[in-house]
Amino acid sequence: MIKIYHNSRCSKSRDGLKVLEESGKTFEVVKYLEEIPTKEELRNIISCLDIKPINLVRKSEAIWKEKFKNLPLSDEELITAMIEYPKLIERPIVINGNTAVIGRPTSNINELLK
Repeated sequence: MIKIYHNSRCSKSRDGLKVLEESGKTFEVVKYLEEIPTKEELRNIISCLDIKPINLVRKSEAIWKEKFKNLPLSDEELITAMIEYPKLIERPIVINGNTAVIGRPTSNINELLK
């Protein structure tokens, strides 16, 4: 099942959702600011993305700049920060099986759906 981690207030996330809707494929929407992923879920997402946790962090967010920017955080500490402050999680994330992409640009989603 295809899953999108979505923030409806984000235009890029809405664009990603539109790509999925237009694909005609069945998918699940996870509003991750309301349904905050567990640490295990976030670890799985990071694994599917095949990235380091720091690459999933939205470094432009005020909370990142205020609380974390200059700290030498471990991967586990980054995951904890993203769970505590889910706005730090890059969006949208689309998962298809064991593969995932960050939907910026939306062409990443199209590649995942092939």
